[in-house]
Amino acid sequence: MVSDELSLIEPLLPEPGPKLVAGRPRVPDRQALCGILFVLHTGIQWEYLPQELGFGSGMTCWRRLAAWNEADVWDQLHLVLLKKLRSAKQLDWSRAVIDSSHVRAAPQGPKSGPSPVDRARPGSKHHVLVDGQGVPLAVSLTGGNRNDVTQLLPLLDKVPPVAGVVGRPRRRPDMLFADRGYDHDKYRRLLWKRGIRPLIAEPGQPHGSGLGIFRWVVERTISWLHGFRRLRIRWERRDDIHEAFLGLATCLITHRYVQRLC
Repeated sequence: MVSDELSLIEPLLPEPGPKLVAGRPRVPDRQALCGILFVLHTGIQWEYLPQELGFGSGMTCWRRLAAWNEADVWDQLHLVLLKKLRSAKQLDWSRAVIDSSHVRAAPQGPKSGPSPVDRARPGSKHHVLVDGQGVPLAVSLTGGNRNDVTQLLPLLDKVPPVAGVVGRPRRRPDMLFADRGYDHDKYRRLLWKRGIRPLIAEPGQPHGSGLGIFRWVVERTISWLHGFRRLRIRWERRDDIHEAFLGLATCLITHRYVQRLC
């Protein structure tokens, strides 16, 4: 069930259009959100959403999720939560950590590709950028055959300008930690040009780059993302629906930090 604290999403929801055909009354947004969360947490198929829960049909919740994602509701909600954390001085901009995780794509669709870690089966990648304590700053979805380093700059560009304190909104960390998958001199130079100090593991070093004392926070956040069963395997052929689930899960993890730190 959606708690009262999550009611801050209500001002962000788009106004429903006029009802053109007489029929059943529109399912309230709060109930539809409960149905979406039920699918996200349990991984159940839309058509098997239990009607006795009162959340509406699976197709109703699916259409509501697609409409809200098209209206950028999850990006707006994520920014609201980040502002709350920054106003409480609980965002660690001293460093950011980036990593990715592979998930199998059951139906092949956009932003999926032959995975090099799963015998070339269709797969996708979740790319995650977090602050120094693991708060997700940006997430993205790509095909399973995309190199991690190609998403370094796009993920940094996806960080929203976070206000909340006196001064200009902030969207750039001081340092960036990454594993060997992001080792490339070109991207080191580009990070320096942005005023970000790169701390990226280099090949040829003994096992354990020494960055693990800082990098574990992004691995923990990825494990939280995959704690939502709908994100463990990509069941959606449409990439925007899977990205909607990914954005909603990011908001839920950020909301946990708001509850604990603010």
